[in-house]
Amino acid sequence: MAQSRKGSLIEALANTAIGWGINLSANLVVLPLFGFPVTVTQAIGIGVIFTVISVVRSYGVRRLFNSARMRKVFDSI
Repeated sequence: MAQSRKGSLIEALANTAIGWGINLSANLVVLPLFGFPVTVTQAIGIGVIFTVISVVRSYGVRRLFNSARMRKVFDSI
């Protein structure tokens, strides 16, 4: 049974939420190592941008795989 669009979105959001803490920490630690000192506010802003990108990517990939799986089911009929 294919995952619903709502289910795909919930999964993508949950996956991204788990990565949020890692993202924020990485922004605060890694960027200064490369000469880009950031404040917590800036790190959060950067995180928001990449979070939106991640949710869209995860949702799109999930829908693509579900679409391919459904086509395979219908092609075998």
